[in-house]
Amino acid sequence: MLSTEGKRGCDRVRILVINPGSTSTKIAVFEDENEVFSKRIDHPSKELGEFDRLMEQKDYRKQAIIETLREAEFEISDFSAIACRGGILPPLAGGTYKVEENMVGYLSNESPVEHASNLAAVIGYELAKPYGIPVYITDPISVDEMIPEAKLSGIPEIERKSYGHYLNMKAVVREIAEKEFGKKYDELNFVVVHLGGGISVAAFRKGKVIDINNANDEGPFSPERTGELPVGDLVKIAYSGKYSKRELKKRYVGKGGLVAYLGTNDMREALRRASEGDKEADLIVRAMAYQIAKEIGGMMAVLKGEIDGIILTGGIAYNKNFTDMIRNYVERYARVYIVPGEFEMIALAKGALRVLKGEEEAKQWKKEG
Repeated sequence: MLSTEGKRGCDRVRILVINPGSTSTKIAVFEDENEVFSKRIDHPSKELGEFDRLMEQKDYRKQAIIETLREAEFEISDFSAIACRGGILPPLAGGTYKVEENMVGYLSNESPVEHASNLAAVIGYELAKPYGIPVYITDPISVDEMIPEAKLSGIPEIERKSYGHYLNMKAVVREIAEKEFGKKYDELNFVVVHLGGGISVAAFRKGKVIDINNANDEGPFSPERTGELPVGDLVKIAYSGKYSKRELKKRYVGKGGLVAYLGTNDMREALRRASEGDKEADLIVRAMAYQIAKEIGGMMAVLKGEIDGIILTGGIAYNKNFTDMIRNYVERYARVYIVPGEFEMIALAKGALRVLKGEEEAKQWKKEG
């Protein structure tokens, strides 16, 4: 039975969810699994431009969260727990982790990548500490469940990295397993594709992601990223003297893929142009679907063909024309499930709720070495 301790006068468990993006911070309030409030707090670029480092935005964003909650008549003391998007931590197993001082210190000062997600647990911890409220992260970007064979790149100096849209992908696998199969998350095998600004294609075996493309460096091109590139030509460009390291990286992550070819990162715009007879747009869109399907095929091989379904999720999955292009390549091999959208907020709330209900034990994070 769910304990009533920490409900702060509320009949249900009340959870605050914090999910920072590059120019906004999304927050939501859940009572059990029911969302009762949500708000996207936009941060003007002029105000963000005053900070040299992303972590310097912490107090600015924290105050915006407090003010937004007060306007909606919530106080931090109202919450049973705070659920935060996980940041760039060293490789770790999937699941829900309790946020403690050592994790906050790492995200604040040692994380190898400046990413907006690093702010979430730091802000959540500072908000919760005066009230003794637990803070959790669930399935962060750096989840690593890859099998050893998947780690090898081809040269010893480079190891393949396990970065992906784990929070959303694991959430939809749980949903499909329960609703379509009446089974648990860890009883089935799926290939899952997250279709967003970056594209992750993952092989799920019994709940674990045994292989995935790093959406920044590998796999299909996407609205803003190049995916894999011919290494010989890449070396030539890198040593051409035309670009600084920063400029080159931006060209591949942020200004690559669809936007490089068509000048837009909006799939709806690209598909509209294709439907109106723009042959270049039509080719680029079809090539993107082709590359995604090819990556799905590779992950099916990783699972030795033993799969229960293929799941397409993320914002682009709302577009039936595009998902149909992918489906036409792969539907003969397994049933295709379309779960459009991103479910990060409810996934974070459910992760914390499973711990509060005693259905899952919160993991303790410890920096290795």
